[in-house]
Amino acid sequence: MVVGARTRRGGAGPAVTETAGPLGPGAGVTAVGRRRRWLRRAALGVGLGSLGAVGVGLGVYAKLDGNITPDRGAAAELARYEKERPTSLVRGAQNILLIGSDSRAGNGNRKYGRDSGTERSDTAILLHLPAGRRSATAMSLPRDLMVDVPSCLRPDGSRSEPMFAMFNYAFQQGGSACTIRTVEMLTDIRIDHHVVVDFDGFKDMVDAVDGVEVCLTEPVDDREARLRLPAGKVTLDGEQALGYVRARKSLGNGSDTARMDRQQRFLGALVEKVQSNDVLLNPVKLYPVLDAATSSLTTDPALASLRGLYELVRGMRDIATERVQFLTVPRESYAYNVNRDQLVEPDAGRLFERLRTDSPVAVTEEIPVRGDSVPPPSVPTFRGNTAAQASCG
Repeated sequence: MVVGARTRRGGAGPAVTETAGPLGPGAGVTAVGRRRRWLRRAALGVGLGSLGAVGVGLGVYAKLDGNITPDRGAAAELARYEKERPTSLVRGAQNILLIGSDSRAGNGNRKYGRDSGTERSDTAILLHLPAGRRSATAMSLPRDLMVDVPSCLRPDGSRSEPMFAMFNYAFQQGGSACTIRTVEMLTDIRIDHHVVVDFDGFKDMVDAVDGVEVCLTEPVDDREARLRLPAGKVTLDGEQALGYVRARKSLGNGSDTARMDRQQRFLGALVEKVQSNDVLLNPVKLYPVLDAATSSLTTDPALASLRGLYELVRGMRDIATERVQFLTVPRESYAYNVNRDQLVEPDAGRLFERLRTDSPVAVTEEIPVRGDSVPPPSVPTFRGNTAAQASCG
C-alpha cells in the first residue's frame, strides 16, 4: 500500500488507487488527463498547421503555375513545318527565343497607344545555353534586319506570302511561330523554346526586384518615352525601365543598334539583381518576382508550367555574371536603304555556326583592329558585354 493513497472501488470494476497530493484526492488523475488533452490538442494544432502550410504552398504553386499562358497555336503551326526545321546537334544544349511584344491589349498596356489588333516585336533575343551550362549567350536580332520571311498563318486564318522584309514583319504577320521559323531559316539553329513578354509584364518584373540601377552619362528628357532622369546612378522602376529600353531619340545616336546595346546592358543589370542573395534567398522578395515573371509570360507548352521553367533555369542559377554574355548579330546598313540592316558575312555565319554546334564564343566591348600578321583568337570574339559589366561599379 502506498502511503497517502486510498483505494476506491466502484461497481464490479477493478480497484483504482488515487494519490492524495497537495490538491487533495483525485488531483493526480486530473493532472494526467489535462496533460493528455493538452498533448492531443498540440498534436492536432501542429497537424492542422502543417496541413495549412501545405495548403498555402499548393495554393501558391497553383497560382504561379496558372499564370503562364501556353502558346498552343504556335506549337501546332511549328509541328506543321517540322520536316523543314533544323535539327538539334548537341544533346543538352538549349536555344530559347525571347520576344518582346508591343501589344496594347490589356489594361496595363493600353496607355502606350491604341490597340490596333496587330502585335509587333521590337525586341528579339536568341538565348543559347550550352550543354554544360558553363555560360549563357544572348544574341540580339535587329528589328530592321532584312530577312526572308516564309509564308505564315495570320491571326484571321489566312496565310501570308513569302517575302524579303524587315525581321519584325514576321511577328506582325504570324506571331511567335512565324518569328521562330524566320530565325531558324536565317541561322539554321533549332529553337527549342520561346517566351513572349509584353510591356506590363516587363514593368512588373522590374518592380518586383525593387528596381534596377543604371548609369547615365547625361540627363534624359524624352517626352515620347515618358522619361525624365538625372545623370549618374539611377535606380529605375518598372515604368522608367520600359521607357529606358524603348527610347531611341533621346539616348545614343537614335539607331536601333544603340537601343539594343542599352537593352543588353539593362538585362545584364537585371540578371545581376535577380542573382543577388537579397532576392533569391528572401521568400518575401522572391514570390513577387516569380509572380511577376510568370504572369507576363506566354511560352511554348513545354515551358508553360513552374516545373517546365524550373527545369530550364535550374542549371542557370550557378552561372557567374561574368559568363552571361550579350551581343548583337554582326550587322551593317542595308545596301539599298541606310535605315535597314543586313548581316555582315562571314562573321554572322561564323557566330551562327558556333551557337549551332555549342562551341564557345567570347565578347568584348570593342573589337581590336588586327593586322595581317596578328593571328585571330582561338575563340571567336564579337562585340558585346557581360552581365558583370552592366553594373555601375
